[in-house]
Amino acid sequence: MRHNKKINHLGRTNTHRNAMLSNMACSLIKHKRIFTTTAKAKALRKFVEPLITKSKLDTTHSRRVVFSTLQNKYAVTELFKEISQKIADRPGGYLRIIKTGNRLGDNAAMCFIEFVDYNENMMKESAAKKTTRTRRSRKKSAPADASAAETPAAEAPAVEGNPAE
Repeated sequence: MRHNKKINHLGRTNTHRNAMLSNMACSLIKHKRIFTTTAKAKALRKFVEPLITKSKLDTTHSRRVVFSTLQNKYAVTELFKEISQKIADRPGGYLRIIKTGNRLGDNAAMCFIEFVDYNENMMKESAAKKTTRTRRSRKKSAPADASAAETPAAEAPAVEGNPAE
């Protein structure tokens, strides 16, 4: 029975899995977006998000804890200087997984994993959605001349042209 065995072993030994996740985390920090299988992306999200939370507090201890996991000086400096500044106000959910379909050779589920605050296209769309808010009403657009709208002749064609009535 598999009681309380939540980790996905990804078909690897413990040391191989830790090394692979560390390398993938460094690549993700360097490139801000990587293309991988869905199972690896979900395991990577569990691996990286605590490190990002740790990087919000820039102390020697937190840098040493993150470095012991990543083993890459460039990735640690990038994480503490750029990424932690950009996600400082976000309470969690730093990564996004976008599924892209199945791989051609072995039909493995593939996806992109990326930082939420670094995708410029998504940020532009969300900003555009917030600013272009329109209000809908049931009234038809009023004619330019207000006196023409008050006459019954102007209202009659609008009723006849409506197929719903």
